[in-house]
Amino acid sequence: MIDKRVKDADEAVRDIADNSTLMIGGFGLCGIPENTISALLKKGVKGLTCISNNAGVDDFGIGLLLKTRQVKKMISSYVGENEEFERQLLHGELEVELIPQGTLAERCRAGGAGIPAFFTPAGVGTEVAEGKETRVFNGKTYLMEQWLRADFSIVKAWKGDHSGNLMYRGTARNFNPMMATAGSITIAEVEELVPVGELNPNEIHTPGIFVHRIFQGKNYEKRIEQRTLTKI
Repeated sequence: MIDKRVKDADEAVRDIADNSTLMIGGFGLCGIPENTISALLKKGVKGLTCISNNAGVDDFGIGLLLKTRQVKKMISSYVGENEEFERQLLHGELEVELIPQGTLAERCRAGGAGIPAFFTPAGVGTEVAEGKETRVFNGKTYLMEQWLRADFSIVKAWKGDHSGNLMYRGTARNFNPMMATAGSITIAEVEELVPVGELNPNEIHTPGIFVHRIFQGKNYEKRIEQRTLTKI
């Protein structure tokens, strides 16, 4: 057994340097690595390229790194809830590559699976297709998209063990699992860290072979992005 535990988020991000490319898991504000983002904020690394479904909100998630100008480029599929992201985009202060959500997910999955490119109908005939190869299969045009990989993948799971095996819960499974496989170094923070053997092997979503560092997070806010209340 290889024990992959590190003390905390600060130790986990110790070698993340300026101009690194990061995959950051989560969907909206669900399943985001809150502790690791805070450690990056404190560390002050700059020039980051962040691959994430979205950029959080102005005062939470990746939005915190945008506010301090630590992010050079965002590769994502959704802008809507972050006014600072939108402002930097419209003023040319931030490089942005917007990708259809399914394509983004598949590019991350392909990176983890060792598939350098694939064809998809999404984006054909739009700005997404500019400069990219297209081919016709069975009478339909498809766009070639290349894999995404990162220097570091940063994910958040519900449970993990000392060898890095991970279990996610609910919406947190949307991007964390495929991003966990596509980083040269994968850092996982978990709500509950248990000894090897306590997780049911049939319920493990990310095998520990993909994870290099793991720690138990703390003080999770788990904010709700859009709170909707029913009047009674």
